[in-house]
Amino acid sequence: MPPVPQASSILASLGQAAFVWDIAADTIAWSDNVAAVFTDVPAQALASGTEFAKLIEPVRSIRSDTLGQSAPPRSGEGAAYRIEYGVRTSTSAPVIWIEETGCWFAGPDGRPARAQGIVRVDNERHARDEQLVRLSRNDPLTGELNRTHLIASLAEAIEETARSRASCAFMLIGIDHLARVNDAFGFDVADAVIAEVGKRIRARLRGGDVLGRFSGNKFGLILRNCTVDDTNVAAERFLAGIRDDVVPTVSGPVSVTASIGAVSVPRYARSADEAVNRAQETLDAAKRRRAGSFSLWRPNVERDAQRRVNIRVTDEIVTALNERRIVTAFEPVVEARSRQPAFYECLVRMEQADGQALLAPDIVPVAERLGLIRLVDHRVLELAVAELAASPNVQLSLNISPDTTMDPDWWTGIESLMQAHPGVGERLIVEITETVAIQDIDDIRGFITRLKGFGSRIAIDDFGAGYTSFRNLRKLGVDIVKIDGAFVQNIARSADDRAFVQTLIDLARRLQIKTVAEWVQDEEAAVMLREWGCDYIQGRLIGLASPQRPWSVATDTVLPAAG
Repeated sequence: MPPVPQASSILASLGQAAFVWDIAADTIAWSDNVAAVFTDVPAQALASGTEFAKLIEPVRSIRSDTLGQSAPPRSGEGAAYRIEYGVRTSTSAPVIWIEETGCWFAGPDGRPARAQGIVRVDNERHARDEQLVRLSRNDPLTGELNRTHLIASLAEAIEETARSRASCAFMLIGIDHLARVNDAFGFDVADAVIAEVGKRIRARLRGGDVLGRFSGNKFGLILRNCTVDDTNVAAERFLAGIRDDVVPTVSGPVSVTASIGAVSVPRYARSADEAVNRAQETLDAAKRRRAGSFSLWRPNVERDAQRRVNIRVTDEIVTALNERRIVTAFEPVVEARSRQPAFYECLVRMEQADGQALLAPDIVPVAERLGLIRLVDHRVLELAVAELAASPNVQLSLNISPDTTMDPDWWTGIESLMQAHPGVGERLIVEITETVAIQDIDDIRGFITRLKGFGSRIAIDDFGAGYTSFRNLRKLGVDIVKIDGAFVQNIARSADDRAFVQTLIDLARRLQIKTVAEWVQDEEAAVMLREWGCDYIQGRLIGLASPQRPWSVATDTVLPAAG
């Protein structure tokens, strides 16, 4: 049987050393292999607790404090403890991270008199812990603060500047057209661009400034002790640093610009959320003006007033929906030759407490801007189907907004209503704007196909204002085009408008697409349109929208519940 190795050699093979610390005498006795653990640490620095503590960081007294704070042992027994600390002989030397495990024994007075245990080098584990901390705080691509810690730093900076009556700035730096880089070269190249932009910003920071990655293509930057003039200078420094040199990537050099939005805090933003919102607002404004530009948030009376109006109108629209005060008015569309009603367009109205009604131009743009239009469109659909179910001889058209065309809830609603009221779909015309029709031909074709499955017809509203080709109209299977009234209202006085409208009518007739002329103001225009072959006319000459039904409803017919 081979001889059993000495304990010190076993400890050495494990990277450990044993010790006995006589606390009363302040002497430490180590096992023979201590030098293998504490490399480059002189023996005299390990000989006493006092000298050893001089090498320890971050808290020199951590060993003594741990013993004093732990529960006292029972008589004759030791109290276990475990601590971690760093050891180095100078600030330029690398830190040796140590895990110390042991137990201490009390003297007659109950205080620590002796401790014994084992120390071992724990650099790898400490490095892993530090890496985990970095990952929790930092963005993995750029190494800068992640969004959570950036916002926390911003909140601290605002609080500090408010307390000290200082000033700082918060910037959002957005890389322009990064989606194009993704599409052209791939995500790896886009990531390389993001990382390089982060380095260029970092290289131009002052001491105390804080940089973080706010989102995919945006960096957030906190500039401490920064006046408005300083902010302007800094913004130009960052913009120039980003745009002046191309970014080398595996796919070749990429030219990059960035735009910046900034806000002075705490003067114009007293919370992190407010600072972020205002910086984002000014960044959007800078991008709209010109890629690669800078915008600084400033108070704007008109903008603030409009926002107050938006808040009020939002509340009014939601309340009107809940109280069933969103109603429809009906505008006749007649055959151009016989002037007999062909169908009626449903236009949205919002009844107010004073008995007045807000018209579609007052409601729809605001509802679209505030994200409420889909709720309005749902209600108008319910009302239109209810009218069709109650009046078997009536045909109605309704407009839906661009957002609603791809809204799955709208589809669920219309499918439910069509199943509940068979035959109604065949008397429904759905109008979509020309701009929607050209955004994504394939998506809109799917939308139209599903509607036609109910027997409904499709009209393109405001035709002529956009760029839809007649080839696309044929591809989409559109049934009706409504010629934009801006071209119709002056045909009696404008040769250009006459030529344009007449051409549209002629092309539509060749493709067997019906035409409606909007905004027909006078008899002269109506005669021209009829002679050119326009199928239907609509406008002031025929009659404007009315909340009263222009047709009679059978007295024994009960309108189906809408909603």
